[in-house]
Amino acid sequence: MCKVEHIEQQIREFTGAEFSELRDWVFEQDWKAWDAQLEADARSGKLDKLIAEPQSDYTVGWTRPL
Repeated sequence: MCKVEHIEQQIREFTGAEFSELRDWVFEQDWKAWDAQLEADARSGKLDKLIAEPQSDYTVGWTRPL
């Protein structure tokens, strides 16, 4: 049995509360990884193209306040 299969078996034995706790922890880890990737992409300039178009629209007056 590989590690993942072993972990899956243990998870099947969790109570509802234990499963909820694990789920929340996994989501938190996923969001931390997402945030780190987003910050790295912003620092590297990968998001500049996404920002340039709306900034240009605003500069030429093609936007309006919400």
